[in-house]
This record gives sequence, structure tokens and C-alpha cells, in this order.
Amino acid sequence: MPEAVIFDFYGTLAHWADSAASYTTVFSSFGYEPAPSVLERYFSQYDGVDHAEHSVSEDAYEAWVRWRLAELSTACGVKEEHRAAVVDGLRNLDGGPMVAYPEAAETLCSLREADIAIGVCSNWGWELDAYLDEVGLLGLVDSTITSARAGSRKPHPGIYGCSTDALGIDPTRVVFVGDSWEPDVRGPRRIGMTAVHVWRADERSGQVPPALEPGDHRVAELTGVLPIAGVVGASVS
Repeated sequence: MPEAVIFDFYGTLAHWADSAASYTTVFSSFGYEPAPSVLERYFSQYDGVDHAEHSVSEDAYEAWVRWRLAELSTACGVKEEHRAAVVDGLRNLDGGPMVAYPEAAETLCSLREADIAIGVCSNWGWELDAYLDEVGLLGLVDSTITSARAGSRKPHPGIYGCSTDALGIDPTRVVFVGDSWEPDVRGPRRIGMTAVHVWRADERSGQVPPALEPGDHRVAELTGVLPIAGVVGASVS
């Protein structure tokens, strides 16, 4: 049995309350239709980077985020006179209301009852605890680490080290759970963690999941993590 399970946050434990809201809808509200490839590139191009110089304070990190969004807006063809308003709209979306997945609390409670420590490690902004509180999960978590505060983004090994250090547990005794392939599966595996890929088919219409490598796991929802973590009474589906 592992000593800890560390979860990604967005897309794993919780999601936006308005499932229709997206960066695309924000751009559309200003009359712009960005190419999907531009948005896909934006969402992946900063994965794995060390950004310690931007994580010295909350203000410094916010300035970096807004610079990145301004660069994205430019790449999407936004005119200079609209750029600040578009960036504000994107940041407002990033701060929108969230809800937990239905099985999230049940899964965390089962892990706690089995005396397994629980962490959250997310490529996220400065404040994560408030979002966990909003979705009703904060009291079920032992530690939270965000890329904004850690100074690096998954799959950079530094952020995983911050998460395991916060729990005081060796990476080889940890199960990492998340919905993103490189940040939540390959990255954790490279430092010795067990990794579980969350693939919610209803959110992945038309997509094919990456092929699992030996030792990888994949689940359709979070209760599937319990047998992998060795929780007594849980069955492998």
C-alpha cells in the first residue's frame, strides 16, 4: 500500500461549473475565432518550465500570467486596442466558479480512512486552497502545491519534489493521479511514482487515449484509484 496519493486539481478533482465556458468563448465574445492549434500550443508550451524568477511573489506571477495571455491574444489576431480587455476576460474565466467531480469527496474520504496521506499538485495560480474550499475538498487534503508557488510546472521534477517533501514521503511510496498525460503520468513515473491516468470519456469525445506503458494505470473516474492504492474492500474494475 502506498503512503500517499497526490492528485492533480483541474480536470481530476474538479471542473468549471459552466462546462461551456472556455478560452474560445472568451475570444468569440470579442469577435475573434482562434485556431484550435494555437490554443493547444499555448496550453502545452509552458509545461515543464522552470519559472522561479516569476514566482518570487503573487504580483510577479500575475504579471507573468498576463504577459503570456497577451502573447496568446496576439497569436490569435487580437487587435492592440482589444488586447487588455481580452486578457481581463481570460483571467475572469480562470477565476470562475468550480465544482468537484461527484466521486471526488468519496474517494478522498476512503483514502483518509485507510491512513493514506493526500496531496494536491497542480499547474495552477497562486491560490489553490480557496478553490479546494469552494468545491468542498480542502478539509480532506493534507498538502497543496501549485506551480505558481513552486516555481516550476509539471512535468518539471521540481514541483513533484515540493509535493513529496510537503508530505514527507519518498516518491516511490506515492501514487500520482491526473488527467494530463505528460504532467500527470510520464512526469511522475520518471521520478519513481506510480501513476494513474484519469480518462473521462464523456469529456474526450473523438479522442483516443495514449497507449499505456508497463506499470501505468488508467481509470474512468476517481474511485478506480482505490484498488490501485490498495484500499481494502475496493475492487479493480
